[in-house]
Amino acid sequence: MKKFALGLSALGIAIATAGPIRAAEISFAANTTGKNVEFLNKQLAIFEKDTGNQVKLVTMPSSSSEQFSQYRLWLAAGNKDVDVYQTDVIWAPQLADQFVDLKEAAKDVVGQFFPSIIASQTVNGRLVALPLFTDAPALFYRKDLLEKYGKQPPKTWDEMAATAKEIQDKERQAGQKDLWGYVFQGNSYEGLTCNGLEWVKSSGGGQIVEPDGTISINNEKAAAALERAKGWIGTISPPGVLAYQEEESRGVWQTGNAVFMRNWPYAYSLGNGADSVVKGKFDVMTLPVAAVGDKPSSALGGWNLAVSKYSEKQDAAIALVKFLASKDVQKARAIELSNLPTLTDIYDDKDVAAAQPFMPNWKPIFQDAVPRPSATAKIKYNEVSSKFWTAVHNTLSGSGSAADNLELLEADLTTLKGDAW
Repeated sequence: MKKFALGLSALGIAIATAGPIRAAEISFAANTTGKNVEFLNKQLAIFEKDTGNQVKLVTMPSSSSEQFSQYRLWLAAGNKDVDVYQTDVIWAPQLADQFVDLKEAAKDVVGQFFPSIIASQTVNGRLVALPLFTDAPALFYRKDLLEKYGKQPPKTWDEMAATAKEIQDKERQAGQKDLWGYVFQGNSYEGLTCNGLEWVKSSGGGQIVEPDGTISINNEKAAAALERAKGWIGTISPPGVLAYQEEESRGVWQTGNAVFMRNWPYAYSLGNGADSVVKGKFDVMTLPVAAVGDKPSSALGGWNLAVSKYSEKQDAAIALVKFLASKDVQKARAIELSNLPTLTDIYDDKDVAAAQPFMPNWKPIFQDAVPRPSATAKIKYNEVSSKFWTAVHNTLSGSGSAADNLELLEADLTTLKGDAW
């Protein structure tokens, strides 16, 4: 794995101001979730061979919250050491002014992407990032265990909890002492905002802040959704889930110690890897709802590629972005990592369907996914999210009731909003 130590010395300008373009050395900051770095290193080798450019990979934490904090520090300082950033779908409104407008450079390919995803990365008419892959989480379930006990995949959260508890208890009696019913991301970070939003939205409790700016989170349905989740801790979910992020959840799941798991599509291919205890034993479905008739709600995720306006090698950086977002690379990413493409045609590709049979059925899930309120809160979104995940974590850990915590949250968000977002 190649790593790049920032802050040692500024990278030299590698693109000549006159005459033919010479090879450039550019740096690319990307996260380390799953096998992302391993995949990127293979693709970067192809890019380097084809263009003569050299790419240094800056590996970031798997926590999106930590990654965002570091990006914001670098960009605020006008850091020239990073040329390309892998960015979360929610960051566009907050970091837009720090990134290059890609509209002109991508005009030949932009029509191939899902319009809604392009729209999510367009701020004040500027395309600030090119979509790399999209995301919407699912309920992973052990089909072998459900079949063993004559259970159907659950449609509601209560059905999920009841099935999880029954199978967990019976399997423990049979000697599987480490089995838990359900694992998710309960740590106090952006991932809990996604989980909490899904619980609330799928219970008819709104989406924290509505598109028109209304703060809607303080309501009975939202409180009931969080109290329901609180009841899982220590019963069907390990107490340690309050410190879990995506990889900790996957670790429990992939070693065969969970009946159900909430996670993103990347966990599908890893779960079917040669070293996985659950290989061939699981399937995925839409997340449950509070009651039959409610609409399933998966938080809209996804990652994109942005070019820093402080980069001194913008042409080479843009070329890298277009390469990594291209059809060939997105197809390889879909097959190898089970990441959902942002290009419409790939969902009809036979090779992708053969390698990831779940993927064609995923299209409507992310098309109907619920967005986090980043477009509404704009530069204040990070504070909105932090206050929300703190209220959720407090509730799950027994520090105050959901009703009390949401009342306090509403007051905090009202103060944060001021006259307008």
